[in-house]
Amino acid sequence: MTDTAIIDGHHHIWRRDDLPWLAGPTAPRIFGPYEALRRDYPIEEFRADLAGTGVVASVYVQTNWPAAKALDEVAWVQAVANATGWPHAIVGYADLASPGVAALLDAEQRHPRLRGIRQQLHWHQKEQYRFAARADLVADPAWRRGFAELASRGLLFELQIFTAQMALGADLARDFPDTIIVLDHAGMLEDTSPQGWAAWRHGLRRLADCPNVHVKLSGLGTFIHRSTVADMRPIVRETVDLFGADRCLWGSNFPIEKLWTRYAGLVGNVRAALADFAPSDRRKILGETAARLYRLTL
Repeated sequence: MTDTAIIDGHHHIWRRDDLPWLAGPTAPRIFGPYEALRRDYPIEEFRADLAGTGVVASVYVQTNWPAAKALDEVAWVQAVANATGWPHAIVGYADLASPGVAALLDAEQRHPRLRGIRQQLHWHQKEQYRFAARADLVADPAWRRGFAELASRGLLFELQIFTAQMALGADLARDFPDTIIVLDHAGMLEDTSPQGWAAWRHGLRRLADCPNVHVKLSGLGTFIHRSTVADMRPIVRETVDLFGADRCLWGSNFPIEKLWTRYAGLVGNVRAALADFAPSDRRKILGETAARLYRLTL
């Protein structure tokens, strides 16, 4: 894989009518006003967005269809992949606390591009940033029984949490060392005060001490609603310093970041942020780590 071959480790496609948060009344979101997203975002538009950027593969991550339609979401994305060749891997949804989670995982795994599960767990004191019903769901025994289903199935888990939840995330990783965990959005740094940076760095270090935890350099414009090299570079450097390039991967988080940037601009910024890294490290972050974690054949 050359330095110009990139894998988008985190993107979405969607049909507006399948997503209540798009089709229903507008409510405040972490990423700000999103009227521009309240429409279909098909694979054809995604591929047009990435044209000429050197991206050779992509990983779809779930988009919060109603929980009862979790299997429908995976089936639809698999159908898109069958028809177009994209995306190359799927991360679906499952409520791991559900008594029926094993049956759901069985059904989802009948779709060959399924590689993992994301159940968003981020909880914040600020209501607009809050998604999960409670901050400590990862410690719930029923939820952990569902989580225990993943390792034997070869499914990774995408962990989306805030800084204050990172200690619980590290506990989870230590208790389930055979499950690959991918920390989304570099830990969602939302407090960029000196104290906020220090807490985020401390939490990342605890997660980095767990060899089964990897980290995705995605969604870095979520809280600032822009994409610049100056904003991206310090997060990227500190994260890679802690985890090493072989446990870091890049993802676009498109079309969310389409609210404030073009895909080509986002790729250009991440290349610039990685410009002084060793070529081998750039190759890992931009493609090789994602190819390994999501078992991609290119």
